[in-house]
Amino acid sequence: MAGLEIRSPTPKANFVLVSVNPGAGARSGGDQVARLQGLLEREGYQVQVTSDLTEMQNLSAAAMDEERLRVVVAAGGDGTIARVLNETVPGIPLTILPLGTENLLSKYLSIKACPESVAQLIHQGWTVDLDVGSANGTLFTLMLGCGFDAEVVRRLDNSRSGHIRHLSYLKPIVETILDYDYPPIKVSFPGAEDEVTVTSLSACWAFVVNLPRYAGGLKLVPGASGTDGQLDVCTFRRGSFLNGLRYLTGVVLGKHHHWSDCDTRQASRIRLESDRPVSYQLDGDPGGELPVEIEVLPGRMTVMVPRPWIDSQQAV
Repeated sequence: MAGLEIRSPTPKANFVLVSVNPGAGARSGGDQVARLQGLLEREGYQVQVTSDLTEMQNLSAAAMDEERLRVVVAAGGDGTIARVLNETVPGIPLTILPLGTENLLSKYLSIKACPESVAQLIHQGWTVDLDVGSANGTLFTLMLGCGFDAEVVRRLDNSRSGHIRHLSYLKPIVETILDYDYPPIKVSFPGAEDEVTVTSLSACWAFVVNLPRYAGGLKLVPGASGTDGQLDVCTFRRGSFLNGLRYLTGVVLGKHHHWSDCDTRQASRIRLESDRPVSYQLDGDPGGELPVEIEVLPGRMTVMVPRPWIDSQQAV
């Protein structure tokens, strides 16, 4: 990421909008939000907190037009930042107050889960642009998963009541192990519109990765980059729970990309489809059922990050 463009806000940009997702993570995080608001207001920033996405959308757009907007803070987990991203226009700076269960994006961006650190990075104000993926028009920041993991997410969402904890995944995981039958997924890589040839393959597990983070610290594509204008695709051909354990071991050891039944490649456009109902998930939240058309949107997300993270990326 040596060519990462770094920007800072103008002195006029003193309005901070905090978008709260009441259902994020294992707790509401109201005390954390209040702490962040107090820290910023003591530094002279105007802060408004909202849990209404429409209000967030309108306020952020108006403040951006008036050049007053410093940042929109997504207070929650990966699903919260994805929802905020989908409801804001390109160019609006975003950052995260991590309150969710996994917080994979904030960990990737080295944003600590404490109001003091978030207040500091907002005061410093460094922003960069990162690619995002689009799945049937819905934006995602980290990855799309299709197959076993998406089925677990679907079942959890159907049965959830209140905040999600790590233990909340246990029951849907066990249920999916017992009765999921691994329908085949056709993975196609359409070329440019004037190209006739479309390459494709068949798999039982399919992942489309924008940034190199997955639940549990797994790295399906360790070299994935958010600034290369490409998505990384990782597929596993064989179904069954035992094969799933083998693939998991390969990912943990970093050996899976050498296997003949694993395919990894880059693409800017991907299509996933199946003859049977198959779910997909986006950043850990339900996305829907196949088919899904996926494409990369280069530089679509403007994100405020700590300066040490920028320095670490420029050193790569």
